[in-house]
Amino acid sequence: MTGTWSDGAAYERFMGRWSRLLADAMVRRLDPEPEARWVDVGSGTGALTEAVLRGAAPAQVTAVDPSAVFTEHARARLGDERVVVRTGAAEDLPLESGTADYVVSGLVLNFVGDPVQALREMGRVARPGGTVACTLWDYADGMQMLRHFWDAAVALDPAAAALDEGRFPLCRPDALREAFHSAGLRDVEVGELTVPTVFADVDDYWQPFLGGQGSVAGYVAGLDDTARQALGEEVRRRLPVDDDGTVHLTARAWCARGVTELSGG
Repeated sequence: MTGTWSDGAAYERFMGRWSRLLADAMVRRLDPEPEARWVDVGSGTGALTEAVLRGAAPAQVTAVDPSAVFTEHARARLGDERVVVRTGAAEDLPLESGTADYVVSGLVLNFVGDPVQALREMGRVARPGGTVACTLWDYADGMQMLRHFWDAAVALDPAAAALDEGRFPLCRPDALREAFHSAGLRDVEVGELTVPTVFADVDDYWQPFLGGQGSVAGYVAGLDDTARQALGEEVRRRLPVDDDGTVHLTARAWCARGVTELSGG
């Protein structure tokens, strides 16, 4: 979540455990060829890069993120000689053209200033006939963890609706497909990926919201003690808690993929 998160450890507690599940599902969906060259755009703490290493047998993965905090966090986690970590923006990748077989991003495009330009850059870095792919959470409806939170927040404070990630236009499949087409990619496909988000108890769900990172936790941190307590109680009231105290939710994402033009095409 480049641009809204500055603490890699806080991101891991809040979203990283679920983004890793999604990253594995994305790699399986791509069904990649082994020994390929990959670029992970907006690599963050390295969840998607790790999934590529686990599931794709790559020759090399270049992980690119604009945040020095995140790139340092990724270097500390990714001790694989096949990984190169670079600092750079999605809209202006510090990489040569036509050098990657797969150029991917996980949960990033909502948070860049010009997502179509970012996709153009991803297509530029991919070889002719290479694959460009991304995932985005379905913030509008399918990301239950955040949906419960924002529904509770808006019920108590209608002004909170302005911060709800459901406002992001690309979290809908038609808009995401159009962005890929606008970037010059062909054979575009958009499908859904759903992963379980199981919390040990209500506190396991609620505590990461108090981390002070990202729009959600930033909103919570800006409340006074009384409002924060009221929001916590409203969230707890809305959560589906099993008899053993666990909270079973799901998170849906949209996975889009396209292909770059062949040489002379």
